[in-house]
Formats: sequence, structure tokens, C-alpha cells
Amino acid sequence: MNLILLTQDDLISPTRALIRDARRLAHIREIHGANTGETYRVGLLNGNMGSGTLLRINEAELELELDLTKAPPTTLPLKLVLGLPRPKMLRRIFQTIATLGVKELHLINSYRVEKSYWQTPFLEPEAIHEQLILGLEQGCDTQLPQVHLHKRFKPFVEDELPGIIANTTALVAHPYTDTECPRAIDYSLSLAVGPEGGFIAYEIDLLKKIGFDAVHLGERIMRVETAIPYLLGRLF
Repeated sequence: MNLILLTQDDLISPTRALIRDARRLAHIREIHGANTGETYRVGLLNGNMGSGTLLRINEAELELELDLTKAPPTTLPLKLVLGLPRPKMLRRIFQTIATLGVKELHLINSYRVEKSYWQTPFLEPEAIHEQLILGLEQGCDTQLPQVHLHKRFKPFVEDELPGIIANTTALVAHPYTDTECPRAIDYSLSLAVGPEGGFIAYEIDLLKKIGFDAVHLGERIMRVETAIPYLLGRLF
């Protein structure tokens, strides 16, 4: 926890916060070695960042005096469209995108997405929120990403995706193309990444029809959880 992330429910005044939940209490006490008078990096969910000075702490709660005057980090100019990965990858991916500054994630169906993946409890709103919070705490950010689920590939691509990618450059990661992925871009981007095994040819063709260009990452084929941070580091 590189950032103590507060919510509106924690605030007892505009400049005071009271933390009572066990997870944050234990982390501040055991990892930060909390002592009265110490100052910590603090942020308000979907709000400003700054500092919090520890006024008191006991087994049940701690109180912070807040000075939240700093804007959160700049968000990536990116809309990420991702074929639903295997459930055991989901928690890591949610944390990764939140840490790296992605604010709009669309999880979509694909031929290589098993139907059972959509039944995982990791897609419950509370489970998604929990992992995004952990990612924000790691990356020292306060702006919560928006996650959208789309269970039908063709209707989503034909009816919704054109509006989502409007006014952006649209790229789809695909190993079987001659065009290399760009580096260090300075424009708004929509990026599509397939599930494990990638998009099939029909899906690539459908994405191209609405304006996506296929790009490759080199000779190596990566797992989804490796490809996402690699792509974002390369692009931005």
C-alpha cells in the first residue's frame, strides 16, 4: 500500500478521516509501523491526493488530519478492449490496469473465451472493485477505472465499439501481421487485445472493418498478463 486510499465514508470532516476497516488498519500498523505524528501519503477515491498526519491509533480505529491539495496522476489516453482472460488471471489484470493508469476497460467475448469464464465470481462488481482499489494503492492513484462487460462479440463490435473508439487511433494486437506496434505515442488510443490464443481471423477482420489496424509485438508470443504491461510501457 503505497497510498492510503480513503472514501467519502471515511471522512468525518473535510480535513479529518477515521479508518476502521481491518485491512487498512493492519497495514498501517504493521507495515508502516504507525506512530502518532507521522505523515503518510493519502488520497481520496476519485479526488485529490496529499498527506495525512496520524493523530491517534488504537485497536479499533485511527484518525488522520488531511491535506489533500495535489491532483492525481495523469490518466492514460487509452480505451482498452480485452478478450476475457482465464479467471485466475483476472485479479492480477484488474490490479495492473489500475496501477498503470488505464481508466476504461471493456472485457469482451471471443471465440477462444470459454463460456464458463463469464460465471467466475471474480467478475462480481464487489470483486472487481476490490482489485482495482489494490491497484490504485500500488500505483498511487485515486481515479477508479471503469470496467464494462460485453458477452456477445459481434453485436458489441458492430453496434457499440465504433462509438467507443471514435476520435481515437484504433489498434489490435495480432502476431500475424507485418505492421510493428508503435512506440511512445502522443495521441488517444483504443487498443484491443485478444484472450489467450488471440483473436481468430474472423474477429480480426471484423475489427478491421470498423477501423482497427493490426500490429505485432515482435517474434515472441506473450501471455495476456505479460502483453498488457509490455504494450502500455511501449506505447506510453
